[in-house]
Amino acid sequence: MATRTQARESVIGLLYAYDLGNEGIVKFVDEILEDKKIRNKQKEFALNLFNGVVNNYALINEHIALHLKQGTIKDIGSVEKSILRLAIYEILFETLDRAIIINEAIELSKRLASDGAPKFINGVLDKITKEA
Repeated sequence: MATRTQARESVIGLLYAYDLGNEGIVKFVDEILEDKKIRNKQKEFALNLFNGVVNNYALINEHIALHLKQGTIKDIGSVEKSILRLAIYEILFETLDRAIIINEAIELSKRLASDGAPKFINGVLDKITKEA
């Protein structure tokens, strides 16, 4: 059975594809999660996260843009944006402890993103958490 971390990692992959312009991926989320062996409660969890991010995309992007020290959202790598979007959605709309959300985002960024991503993601999420 898949873990929540594996479910989040799959959601990040889906958000990455969505960010790159593959908006049609929304139609295939069930099949993609099934292929990755994300099933039952974890599939519900992943679907909730993916749909939540997509449905609140503009609001989440505003939060990212407001909390950047320099540059714009377009300057952030797609993987980093996907991790941020997922974590921001969880901070704003889910009941999980914020420290757990931030820690999970940092750990995922260590595995999936560039070397400087964990520090960058931590900084942005920390600012958002203080205001949310």
